[in-house]
Amino acid sequence: MAIPESFLDELNSRVNIVDVVSSYLPLNKKGANYWGLCPFHHEKTPSFSVNESKQIFHCFGCGKGGGPIRFVMEMDSLPFPEAVRKLAQQEGMEVPDDSPGDGAWREKRRRILELNREAARFYRSMLSDPRGGAVAAYIRDKRRISPKFSTRFGLGAAPEGWDSLITAMKDKGYDKSDLIDAGLAVAGKNGGVYDKYRNRLMLPVIDVRGDVIGFTSRVMDDSTPKYLNTPETAIFKKRSILYGLNYAKNTRRPNFILVEGNIDVITLHQAGFDNTVATMGTALTEEHVRMLARYTKELVLCYDNDAAGEDATQRAIALLKNSEVAVKVLRLPKKQLADGTLGKQDADDYIKNFGPGAFEGLMDRSANSAEYRLNVVRGQFDLGRDDQRAAYLQAAAEVIAGLPSPVERDIYAGRCAELAKVSKEAVVQEVDGLRKKRVRQARKQEERQNLAPVRQLQPKSRELRYANVRSARAEEGVLRVVLLDPELFRELDGLEPEQFSAPHLGKAYGLLRRRWREGRGVTLAALEGQLAPEELDGLTAAAQQPQARNTAREALEDCKQTILAESRRGNIHSAEDLNGLQQALKQKKAYGG
Repeated sequence: MAIPESFLDELNSRVNIVDVVSSYLPLNKKGANYWGLCPFHHEKTPSFSVNESKQIFHCFGCGKGGGPIRFVMEMDSLPFPEAVRKLAQQEGMEVPDDSPGDGAWREKRRRILELNREAARFYRSMLSDPRGGAVAAYIRDKRRISPKFSTRFGLGAAPEGWDSLITAMKDKGYDKSDLIDAGLAVAGKNGGVYDKYRNRLMLPVIDVRGDVIGFTSRVMDDSTPKYLNTPETAIFKKRSILYGLNYAKNTRRPNFILVEGNIDVITLHQAGFDNTVATMGTALTEEHVRMLARYTKELVLCYDNDAAGEDATQRAIALLKNSEVAVKVLRLPKKQLADGTLGKQDADDYIKNFGPGAFEGLMDRSANSAEYRLNVVRGQFDLGRDDQRAAYLQAAAEVIAGLPSPVERDIYAGRCAELAKVSKEAVVQEVDGLRKKRVRQARKQEERQNLAPVRQLQPKSRELRYANVRSARAEEGVLRVVLLDPELFRELDGLEPEQFSAPHLGKAYGLLRRRWREGRGVTLAALEGQLAPEELDGLTAAAQQPQARNTAREALEDCKQTILAESRRGNIHSAEDLNGLQQALKQKKAYGG
């Protein structure tokens, strides 16, 4: 049996969407709505709106929308029942029942978590077993990780055999299918099953609740891949995992450090930098940024000092540009190689070679994102040559023109002018020209969009594009009016969901009408769980459009007649049908349509 609608109604009546959203991001009240920077895409000007009276959110930029449950689903990457459960727990409510599908999902999740915990214990035990001797030596001698931090991060060893874990877990009551579901075993081409991790250093991945949600590993020989993570499972989603966050969230330091490798995280924690986290072998994502914003207001990027690290730093700066998290960049110096050349150095190397004090010094001298990007540009040109100086100033002006603060633009224009030995006025003029060019380009793009009004009237989702825009806009109007005043459903006799040209609008109309007939609340939030996410996006966009109460009845009748006329127009098969359409159009005209 599904979660009862009566329970969902009570939950929605207790929850205030402004409180829910405010627990994730800052909001400011302007007019009737609350506004903030959208957590689902990056923007400079707030386009994310929360309507307290309607209990919905909508972003005018990316188009996402819905009620409190949808917001929690998106922010925490939860399925509908889990989002309901989370909100209910916050309100002191107990979800009375679950659907069979949800029960199966929760049982699978529980079993994977328990299996991961048992696997972590097995791998840990192997460090004191001869089969894990090479890994134990690697942790102790090569990585110089102390027993304390080896235990703290649950380091372990995967033996070289093909079924060591499978055999051990079988004794614990887990079969091969359980291990495949958890990503701990792999099905072979010949129908057999074997351990996924063999002869590897094992690092459990622990979430903020303390659950082992997966593993990352490093090989001990020359086989590939060198690093191997748990594949995507019911609980392991690389795009939203930050290794070490379970400890970093408790730091007393004023910021977080983001590094590339899991070993870097452990080494820095051991050196006293317990604010260090890493992604799971992926680039920084919007999900990561949202998680970081919950725990810190400043992020120090400390990627490897090679070309790949530079690229990753630039991408991260761009992603964080419009977030609430300030960015600094710690540039690790190159290390001296045996042949006298300079080579790559990561945080783990630097700590081992120079110690925590030297790293703290680098932290103190870390540059903000603008300084870092300008330093990168500076390194690309020979300022002893006039042509290179001119090229440098053009590239630097591109960076400075993108800075939001006029004070910042003025400061960095002066620094670049001094460095290139030209007047500050020349740099300011170049920056101003670039900014004006960008404004012109943005205006042209807006004009091009305005020249395509039909496209502007369409939902953002391609799957929901209207075949009949005229009827669909009227259908949106009907929904907007009945959400404003549900008693106006009394005026809609003869209008059925099947007459709507847009299936998802007809579906919403039918669901809302049923709720009204049953004497229950008519809100968009009440439809969460019954509509697809993209359907909610379109409906919240329509609901956000203004509609005055004193003209609602007239607007409703006009929309109704448009829908009926367009429905008949699409069903003309005879002279009688045509006559009926003509009569409907006359009737619509009488209402001022």
